[in-house]
Amino acid sequence: MNLLTSMRYLVALNEHRHFARAAQACHITQPALSNALRALEAEFDAVIVRRGRVFGGLTPEGEQVLATALSMLKAEEALRQDLSLGAGQLKGRLRMAAVPTAMPMLTRFAALLRAQHPGITPMVLSMSSLEIETGLEDLSLDLALGYSDRLIARESARITVWPQYLEHYFLLSPATEKSSQKPVKWVQAAKLPLCLLTPDMHNRLIVDHSFKAAGCEVSAAMETNSVLSLMMAVSDGGLHSVLPGALVATLPEAAALNVRPLIAPQVQTAIAFLTQPRETATRALLAAMALMETAQWREQCMRFAGAVRDRT
Repeated sequence: MNLLTSMRYLVALNEHRHFARAAQACHITQPALSNALRALEAEFDAVIVRRGRVFGGLTPEGEQVLATALSMLKAEEALRQDLSLGAGQLKGRLRMAAVPTAMPMLTRFAALLRAQHPGITPMVLSMSSLEIETGLEDLSLDLALGYSDRLIARESARITVWPQYLEHYFLLSPATEKSSQKPVKWVQAAKLPLCLLTPDMHNRLIVDHSFKAAGCEVSAAMETNSVLSLMMAVSDGGLHSVLPGALVATLPEAAALNVRPLIAPQVQTAIAFLTQPRETATRALLAAMALMETAQWREQCMRFAGAVRDRT
């Protein structure tokens, strides 16, 4: 087995944190994955994987090998894309991620990119802000859509920030005969049984700070890390929730839900594309960077904002 293939298996194991799931992702059996990793350890004469009844993580030596593996796989993908462009059509993969509340916008962007470059295969993933930042820094992600304030605060030189739009926040409630579309104050929303994202999500931090800015605190009636579960808790469970406009715009007009803007304070949060430095970009990432700056994509963002206003 060649070295590059074994490195790919190591990256898969680190991503999935589970031998069986990593093997499944690589379309091989678990024994084959384990044998390949043992061969890799023999090649470097070092223990790479902490083994036990379950995957125990990588050793310090394993982390070094992983960093090299990620660089090798990125270089291989960049070479494939360069060669495909020379052959007449850009082909390649682009690993993209977004915080859960921005997934609708990233999906729109990925579809538009695919329409312009049919040879590019975007992989669209939902991740927390911390997972996104780690993925960009260790080169396992090419592009992400998330909260720019976190990166600006960290002053990370390894991540480039591309401002896109501002999130506005809305109260989502079960529809009733007396449903209103008038704005509602955060302090009023605090009195309702709320389903909110889990505390490890940056969006939850924003929501909690917004309630504090209004002079109140909330204790969630239900927490989830799934946006779908959050919406279902409102539509089927009779709870209420706080959602940004990117998600409000995905709700069908026929949905039995009531959406009202939240005010006092009126919270706006900057959302940006986050990328690796341009000098390390693959051809596919350069194509995505070019799309970010086009009038076509800007118009998509404007239409999205218009859809939110029309609904409310």
